[in-house]
Amino acid sequence: MRAAVLAAPDEVAVLDDLPEPSCGPRDVVVAVHGVGLCGSDLAVVSGHRPVPALPWVLGHEAFGVVAAVGEDVTDRFPGQRVVVEPNYPCLACPACHTGATAGCPNRRAAGITDPGLLAERVAVPARFTWPVPGSWDDADAVCVEPFTVALNAVRMSGLRAGDACLVVGAGSQGLLVSMAVAHAGGVPFVVEPHEGRRALARDLGARDAAPGTACPVVIETSGAPEAFEEALERTAPGGTLIAVGQSTRTARLSTFSLVQRRLTVRGCLIYDHPADFPRTIATLAAHGLRPGRILRERFDLADAPKAFARAAETAGKTWIGIAREETSPRNPRTEETPS
Repeated sequence: MRAAVLAAPDEVAVLDDLPEPSCGPRDVVVAVHGVGLCGSDLAVVSGHRPVPALPWVLGHEAFGVVAAVGEDVTDRFPGQRVVVEPNYPCLACPACHTGATAGCPNRRAAGITDPGLLAERVAVPARFTWPVPGSWDDADAVCVEPFTVALNAVRMSGLRAGDACLVVGAGSQGLLVSMAVAHAGGVPFVVEPHEGRRALARDLGARDAAPGTACPVVIETSGAPEAFEEALERTAPGGTLIAVGQSTRTARLSTFSLVQRRLTVRGCLIYDHPADFPRTIATLAAHGLRPGRILRERFDLADAPKAFARAAETAGKTWIGIAREETSPRNPRTEETPS
């Protein structure tokens, strides 16, 4: 079986001799059709997010078709088209019991603490797969996971219809946040030094933010400490700053400014299980949203090293497609989502 792996720091390779996944009683095996690349994946490749072993299967933003189900699984079936929720909370700790599963101290993450999903077939817990319509374009299916992050950030911000929202960073997550802001009735403005990303943000309906523009809601997506500092300064008095991007480097924060301007600063980590993934899927289905519009480069699995090398500088999102198996028991392009 083929998979894209981190073979050594900054070295991505495609191996063709990995063992087939083992399907546990509560698992499903998914024949993967596509995986999106994001900043977390690039941090793994660069060594900024250490992984347990090498070689290490990469990737976490996956969709595909169920190829096999475990003996205890009753609500998934071969041929069903699904997206994978790649963060697995323990569902037993105090955080999980309150519904705040993103804060689970035992949470496992595909591609970071658990082997990733950028392989021809993967075994994942069945409860962390979600059916999606066969009529959806592949581009939209591959963006379900990061769009769930974006929708959660906008909900957490308290954005109201008509509010201006400054999105700091127009990488793939910033573009999706801008789309989520517009869906919620807000007006997205972007700050981004990369001209190609700014142009793509404009194409998707965002506006360039004039120097010094302050907004009642600011969402920082890049993770650069300097960008966080700018985001804080451009949060209007009484406003809210949501931090989505992450960095281990320290950002400067003036408590005088924070207090005098009565700002709210919140960190937003991924999403919560089980509510947020089905909410995103329902939102996409009901409103005809097309998050896949941010995709700009597609590579085959064999070209994964090139995909990772180019992703950081690409305006828009990069993804890797994996060829369908001719033996799929049902046609995933016509499979409907079960009720």
